[in-house]
Amino acid sequence: MINSNVFNYINVMDKTLDAAWIRNEVISNNIANVDTPGYKRQDVNFEHQLRLALRDSRYTSVDAKVANVKLNRLNPRTYTDHSNFSYRTDRNNVDIDTENVLLASNQLKYNAVMAGVNQEFSNLKLVMK
Repeated sequence: MINSNVFNYINVMDKTLDAAWIRNEVISNNIANVDTPGYKRQDVNFEHQLRLALRDSRYTSVDAKVANVKLNRLNPRTYTDHSNFSYRTDRNNVDIDTENVLLASNQLKYNAVMAGVNQEFSNLKLVMK
């Protein structure tokens, strides 16, 4: 993390990229265990934490909200999804089609956030010229 107000957005996007990377690993693990009896799918809780971190006052600017984010409290957490739910007889609740869609969606999000980080650095380079 870079400790400067200039990098507030970059720091939040860095945390978002970390969460997307972890989610990619979790989804890949779910796919790998699609035929494991009793396996319960896992997911990552990050977006809810980010929403809470950015929810200040509706009269506060986005810049102020991002500047006030406590980055040390913004950590992705892995959890077991629907641990008591299973529609299969082997008690596994992984649906391969759903996981593949989630994986593709997560990769798109990761690429979009990475593009945002690159744009922020391009803006900083432009200002420094």
